[in-house]
Amino acid sequence: MAKIEMADVFAAGHRGRRGRLYAYRVRGLGRSAVVLWIGGEGDEPDQVLALPEAEHCQVPVFMTVRQARMYVSRRGRRLATSEANTLELTRVQHWLEDPVRRRVPPGAVLEAWNFFEDLARGLGEVHRLPQQSAVHNSAYEKLFGGECAAWTPAEQRAVLELITAGVELWNSCPVIVKPCSRIVVDSGRGVPQGL
Repeated sequence: MAKIEMADVFAAGHRGRRGRLYAYRVRGLGRSAVVLWIGGEGDEPDQVLALPEAEHCQVPVFMTVRQARMYVSRRGRRLATSEANTLELTRVQHWLEDPVRRRVPPGAVLEAWNFFEDLARGLGEVHRLPQQSAVHNSAYEKLFGGECAAWTPAEQRAVLELITAGVELWNSCPVIVKPCSRIVVDSGRGVPQGL
């Protein structure tokens, strides 16, 4: 992948896109951070902001929404809102530990599913998530409708596979811990809990 300057990413968005920027807080067991999320315009899908580097993309992460806001501001952009939504990934991860005995947290699983798709798109790593099929679509519709209890065994397996792959993607994706100084951590291992 050719290196694209950060100014270009903020001027036109990653891969030529320009959308509204939002701060999005992710609270997980292995990694917690505030990321920047780009809302897709028109038919364009949403994605998590990832900055292209020599061989892969890196996600800038922040400890606070204020840090994210200042980072964006220094690049001539503004966050669409001053608040940040929060993905309680810990709830999803606890469910994954024992999906037979624990009740599905439908709202958190739905948010996680959407986040993982947006993260994979931003990183250019869509292949790291299972290819979605009719079983996934059916499971997603039931999840969206709050009908997780009606999942077939195949639908539950599909959801577990996708969410497990998404957690692994989040915990292992390269991040820029201090985007202004460009400190890069190749995976979630070694990142302090607050990041």
